[in-house]
Parts: sequence; structure tokens; C-alpha cells
Amino acid sequence: MADLALGLRAREFSAVELAEHYLSRIDRLNGCLNAYRLICRDRALEEARAADVLRESGRVTSTPPGLPYAAKDLFDVAGLPTSAGTHLLAGNRAIRNATVVDRLAGAGMPLLGKTNTVQLAYSAVGINHHHGTPHNPWHEIPHIPGGSSSGSAVAVAAGLTPMALGTDTGGSVRCPAALCGVTGLKTTVGRISRAGVYPLSHTMDSVGFITRSVEDAAILYDAVHGPDPKDETTTNVPAHKVLAGLRQGIHGLRLGIPRTVFYDDLDPDVSASVEESVRIFEGLGACVSDCNFAEAREAWDLNRRTLVVAYEAFAVNKQLLDSHFDELDPVVAHRMIKGKEINESEYIRAVATWNALRARTTEALKNVDALLTPTTRTPAVPVEAVDAGQDIYTKQNAGFLRNTCIGNILNLCGVSVPCGFSRHGLPIGLTIYGKPFEEDVILRTGFAFQQETDWHRRTPEVETLRNEPQ
Repeated sequence: MADLALGLRAREFSAVELAEHYLSRIDRLNGCLNAYRLICRDRALEEARAADVLRESGRVTSTPPGLPYAAKDLFDVAGLPTSAGTHLLAGNRAIRNATVVDRLAGAGMPLLGKTNTVQLAYSAVGINHHHGTPHNPWHEIPHIPGGSSSGSAVAVAAGLTPMALGTDTGGSVRCPAALCGVTGLKTTVGRISRAGVYPLSHTMDSVGFITRSVEDAAILYDAVHGPDPKDETTTNVPAHKVLAGLRQGIHGLRLGIPRTVFYDDLDPDVSASVEESVRIFEGLGACVSDCNFAEAREAWDLNRRTLVVAYEAFAVNKQLLDSHFDELDPVVAHRMIKGKEINESEYIRAVATWNALRARTTEALKNVDALLTPTTRTPAVPVEAVDAGQDIYTKQNAGFLRNTCIGNILNLCGVSVPCGFSRHGLPIGLTIYGKPFEEDVILRTGFAFQQETDWHRRTPEVETLRNEPQ
């Protein structure tokens, strides 16, 4: 996005030409990638023409109008359906935009389309048995793209959009970003309005971005974050800009390596890539050391009971589960229906436990500025290795979200950045965790890392892919 912004300012191309470029790639490649659920051709070109007029008018903006984007199919866009990954909501047409969509429209950003997602956003591996699973573009054989923002990550990785909106409840931005070799920002709950976004868990849902670079994520963050009366979690959180501080460097920054949980049972290629990344941070002048973070283990143990998310997810989708259980994706439906077994008193006790743990986490992290962890334990695996039965799916899903869900439970902010590739040519991700509402710190840290590495600039050979999506 930063490079494209320079091109627009220099009049090397117009917003219409840029939109046409991406629409052409979508036409050519979406058939095998299945990243998009809905393509907004006429809308995108109309909004691009308006962006060109706005830019030519001489109005000065921090980001030039005309940078296109895609939205995960959980975000309301007026006049379009929000299907949340299921055909049962195909008629669910939005009457107004989500707040984030409104703010991007206000910045003159054309919408290319809506991307595929896991049904009801309830999975970290990215499989959708009804709308099809987006094809991870880094392998000819279908590999999982990560979820639930699966289509958004595939679209960015394959060059079908420069950025895409996602949501993150247990890792749904960071998992697909890591597995598809792109950057994924998970914000603190309360930073970005969730108004007009199909919910999964009120306690844990956060809005984030999938981009090529940390700088791009910072551009978007500055454009959309801030208070919104339509989302009460944001109303007492003051806005702050992060772009201006990206280039401050990280000399003297205290970076912790929490060996508890996060580093258990890692794939050797993941371990090697992350350890090499740690050395890069040391070379940049950061103070890197192991740190004790017992709260992470407690968070993971709490997540395995799934009380809070299951209860809230069932409450949101009760009508669908009660009336159309057999029509839902069986993997999602059988996991979500467990929320029906949780009573209100169990839920209230679980939320109280989480809140107490979050308070202790703030104290535990007082001597570090950020944490460095692997985003996922392993790189992407073949779809068939996950989709081989309920028990296998559940185990694989838990494995992929282990390191990410801890951040959601503790309400940390986090950015996943590409940090290497496996021996099989599959991307590996590193997560930089920050304390709640310290997005400026993690983005500055991630930007410094990407100034020293080129992992985020590598792209897959998508033109050779011919497999139909699963």
C-alpha cells in the first residue's frame, strides 16, 4: 500500500487503473484460489473514479484516495449480503456499512469484494465445506490457509488485493497471515469499532488487517481506529497515531522470550526461523531475554475449556443451530453446539477468572515492552490431513490456535510477520505481542524487523496453480 500510494501521488497510474489491475487478477486467479466470495466490479470502479476526482481536486490527505481493499464476509456493506460463511445467511443484506467500512470509504478506498471465511468464523484452520476452502497459494496441493480470515489472507498473499479486513477472536487474523506469508495485525479489543461486524464472541472479537507489510497495517490502523458510539468498548479509549513513530527504531526496547507454552512442541523449521529472528532483534539494539510468563499457561488451560467463546458463540447463533443444525457445516456445528451445555453461572465465573488473569498479566509484563513468539507451532499442512474426521479436525484446530488464542484471552495486541520458510517452501510467522493498547510499540518493532528482512516481500508462484478449491 505504501508503494502504491507513492504511485498514485506521482500520477504513475490512476485509481481506476489500479482497480482494473486487481479485478483482472481476480478474474484470472480466483477460480483456483477461491479467495473471494463476492466481487464488486461495478462498485469498485465507481469508487475508484470518485477517488481520482477527489485526488485531482488537490485535497490533501494522509493517504491518497484510490487504494483498493477487500473485506472479510463478516463486515456489513450496505446493499450486499453478509453471509458469514454460510448459505443460510445468503439473504442477509446489510442496510448500512460497518463503521470500519465507512471509515475506509471516507478515505477514498474502493472495495474490490468480500472474501471467503470459515463458517460463522469458528475455526483457525480455514476449512469451509459449503463455500469452499481458499487455496493456500504457496503449494500446488491444497494446504490449509488458516482461519477464519482465510480468503483475506489468500487474496493478499496472491496479489488479488493490497490489503483486506479480518477479525480475530482466537487467532483468525494472525493464523492465516502466518500460514500464507503475509502480515496480520490483531488489535486490542476497544481500539477499532466492531459495529456492523458479524459477531462470534463479544469478549474476544477484535478487528484487524491482513497486509503485505507492517507499514501498510499502520496506514490502515491510523485510518480507522478510534472511538465509536456504536461500540461501547471503544468509547473511553483515546485515539493515537502510529505512523509517525514507526521509524524510531527499537534500540533499548525490552523484548521478552516467553518459553512457557509458546515454544513447546515446535516444528524444527519454525523453531530455527524464530531463533534467527531473535538474533536480528538483538542486532537492532533491542534488549532480548527470556522471561517468565506463567499467565500464558493459565490462559491456554482456560481456552481448552472453551467456556466463554462457546457460550457467546452459541448465544449469537442459537437460531441457526436450533433450526438448521443439520444444514450447517458439521465440523462447526458440532463444536459450537457445546455452548448449549454451559449454564449462565459457569459463564459468569469464567469471565471473572479471565478478568482477574488479565489484571495479573499487566503486572507480569511490567518489565518488558513486547514479547516474541512463533505465530503457529507448524507451517500449513495439507487440507486432507486436517479434514479427516471430527477428532482430527478438533486436535489440529487447537494446535494451530494455541499461541494465538493466548493473546485474545489476555487482550494483548499482536502483529504476525513473515520470518522464514520451511524446507517445503511454506511460510513461517513470528508474532510480536504488546500490552493492551500499545499497538504503537508492536508496529514499531515489526517495522524495524521488516526493514532488515525481505520475507514479507516474497510472493508465491500463483500463475502455476490449477487445482480447484476444496
